[in-house]
Amino acid sequence: MKHSMQISESIGLGTILALSGGFMDAYSYIERGKVFANAQTGNMLLFGVNLSEGNYQTMLNYLFPVLAFALGIALADTVRTKEPNLLHWRQISVLTEALILIAVSFFPTTLNLPANSLTSFACGIQVESFRKIHGQGIATTMCIGNLRSGTENLHHYLHTKERKFLDSSLLYYGIIICFIIGAVIGNAVVRILHEKAILGCSFLLFVAFLIMFIDREKELRENSVS
Repeated sequence: MKHSMQISESIGLGTILALSGGFMDAYSYIERGKVFANAQTGNMLLFGVNLSEGNYQTMLNYLFPVLAFALGIALADTVRTKEPNLLHWRQISVLTEALILIAVSFFPTTLNLPANSLTSFACGIQVESFRKIHGQGIATTMCIGNLRSGTENLHHYLHTKERKFLDSSLLYYGIIICFIIGAVIGNAVVRILHEKAILGCSFLLFVAFLIMFIDREKELRENSVS
């Protein structure tokens, strides 16, 4: 599809995805043995630490989520190159995420390794599928790049007073806040539902899936007029 703004780049959709990103990280860290679903830098660090200390069994808890995250990226890229007519390829991605997380909810805590690997797999799909919000390069599953870009734009605004830099900065910081809120919600739901808490994240992803239908109808109407 050739258009100036992808149907998956709306701020509303980005907000929901950022909430789900924070939710997933909180869930895997709190409920699934202090492993990160999204923050693969943290998993790589803990993998290296445990490797250096000879904790070979423990290091696998961090290695497999990293590998699964990479596989999720590869899968999303494969779906992108084979987009069907019925659904936008990003709709397929977000629906796949939701279904994977439903499966994770049935894994007991004795199976945290495959549960975390599947959750990271879903996160890899999301990070590859949704790279922009409102035309800006923004991640919904991690915050370090958003913090850098938000601060950079704020610095430019303070020096130039150009509103576009302020708007961009607020967008980046807003997504970070949504990620944090998602983590807060995830923590609260984990306290109630424990390993089933990830179903709340699946719900958010189903909402995102449905929103993309609305955006697509709007886009098709605009294209028919132009």
